[in-house]
Amino acid sequence: MKVKIQLNQLIEAVQDVMKAVSSRTTIPILTGIKMEVTYDGVHLTGSDSDISIERLIPVEEGDLVHIEVKQEGSVVLPARYFSEIVKKLPNESVEIEVGERFETTLRSGASEFSLLGLDPEEYPRLPQIEENLVFEIQSDLLKTMIRQTVFAVSTSETRPILTGVNWTLSDGVLNCIATDSHRLAQRKMPIDSQAEELSFQNVVIPGKSLNELSKILDESAEKVQIVVTNNQILFKAKNILLFSRLLDGNYPDTSKLIPSESKTTFVLKTKEFLQAIDRASLLAREGRNNVVKLATLDNQTIELSSNSPEIGKVFEHMIAEEIEGEELKISFNAKYVMEALKVMDYLEISILFTGAMRPFLIQPVSDDSIRQLILPVRTY
Repeated sequence: MKVKIQLNQLIEAVQDVMKAVSSRTTIPILTGIKMEVTYDGVHLTGSDSDISIERLIPVEEGDLVHIEVKQEGSVVLPARYFSEIVKKLPNESVEIEVGERFETTLRSGASEFSLLGLDPEEYPRLPQIEENLVFEIQSDLLKTMIRQTVFAVSTSETRPILTGVNWTLSDGVLNCIATDSHRLAQRKMPIDSQAEELSFQNVVIPGKSLNELSKILDESAEKVQIVVTNNQILFKAKNILLFSRLLDGNYPDTSKLIPSESKTTFVLKTKEFLQAIDRASLLAREGRNNVVKLATLDNQTIELSSNSPEIGKVFEHMIAEEIEGEELKISFNAKYVMEALKVMDYLEISILFTGAMRPFLIQPVSDDSIRQLILPVRTY
């Protein structure tokens, strides 16, 4: 194998596939990056057996030539050293040549590195996926959808199914739900008409896989093709394939958790409310549970407060756009509410309360495609 590659292209591709490489794997070859050179380009693959990313550097794009292929072939290179080396090479291009026993030479400018490679035949093959269930989403919308749900997955392995985001597709609408049992994030999105006859239930994608996918997607209107099977999901974007295993088990039915009516409703400016909670929680953060209390003072003023016995108290008053319904006193985890507000890309939100000990719902005033449900904290 012998190839000359533009360095900026190689660095970008290596950074993308590194997101799937784990240093803690029990399979030694998976600490490497597989590099395969063919006359259509260089394919790089990284995997930790749960998530695999393949990135293609094409020979040319438009008028730009990225690669000069002198001899086809493949090798597995130690990921950590390979990624560190390519970042620091001095020239604009690098020549990579594989000799006997997979010894690999990298030459760039006055630098020459020799790395001991591994046999690519021992590298696990990427899953072969039947493309029966396929639909498309714009790259920027998919990134937004991930951002608005994935933060609410559980980080505890006691219920592994909750460490993923549950996707359901029916009647041309994709519904994504994440919960850690203290809060729930939901985002719905209509999918192009081609998906109307498609449907699936209980597809649970690990939060980690979605986070890595979000990092390598562009903020563009380009379409990402999504292929779903029984135990794998494949995302195909420009020059990138990301495979992820799906989580086993049944996701809990969350449809009954979302309240259909409210006893008290607020309409608030999103940014103003977020900043007020941020200030009100300053003294509570030292405490175990970061609790902020909220109370209505009259039909347009709310009070946020917290106290920490060793530090002090804080009171924050805010004029609401609108308050309807019964008087209210409720306590909540400030971190959960702030995380929910940060993904609301709307100027105003409405908050629907059904009582001091019932979950409350945060959603945009005129749109229920994104909803955040939060469980209050019992304070005495």
